[in-house]
Amino acid sequence: MNIKSKAADTSLLVISFNLGEAVFGIDARQIQEVSRVGAITRVHHAPTEVIGIRNLRGHIVTVIDLRTRLQLGRVVTTPASRVLIVEGLGEPIGLLVDRVADTLNIDPADLQPAPANVNGVQSRKLRGVCRNGRNLVALLDLAAVLQIENAPGPMVAREKLLA
Repeated sequence: MNIKSKAADTSLLVISFNLGEAVFGIDARQIQEVSRVGAITRVHHAPTEVIGIRNLRGHIVTVIDLRTRLQLGRVVTTPASRVLIVEGLGEPIGLLVDRVADTLNIDPADLQPAPANVNGVQSRKLRGVCRNGRNLVALLDLAAVLQIENAPGPMVAREKLLA
């Protein structure tokens, strides 16, 4: 095995996306697919970050506004907006983002802790930060993103949404 292939074996493939001007990323192995926003049915009395549910080829997907979840405002849906389909609660969950930017190969050794001035929700949801050219990419911890603050279990159970 040469050095190049060993480096490729240890790199982390990340899907990067924008929430406003900020660039975030999620481990590509955790993303089942990237889809257009499509028709979303609002669910009354759902948590603020839950936009609603949608049918994705026969599967009901709960769609979460990732900006709201990270306390960064709300996603304003445009033609560039996308829904990242991930597995959570044993079912597909959609994360609404402003736009998907790129796929990146990141060396895990290049991940740095979140800066000290990043407080609150964002700091608890990050695996780390790395540089991609001129941009910084904040790598999200998907399990932490799907957790309710101050609760041991996952963020939203479908039974609660549909009750």
